[in-house]
Amino acid sequence: MDKDRVEGAAKTAGGKFKEAAGKMLGDQKMVVEGQAMKTEGKIQNAIGGVKDAVRDAQKPNKH
Repeated sequence: MDKDRVEGAAKTAGGKFKEAAGKMLGDQKMVVEGQAMKTEGKIQNAIGGVKDAVRDAQKPNKH
């Protein structure tokens, strides 16, 4: 598994937490920052998925 997938998942989780905390505290800036973190995490996770797919496609088939 590519490290981008792990880091992306962590950013997504952190963003969800920050967004929820911002909503609870009534802090709109924190909500927006959390949403941005979630989006960044999803993109990074997707990049890691592409890297994994490319790496898997380059491996020779073992039959």
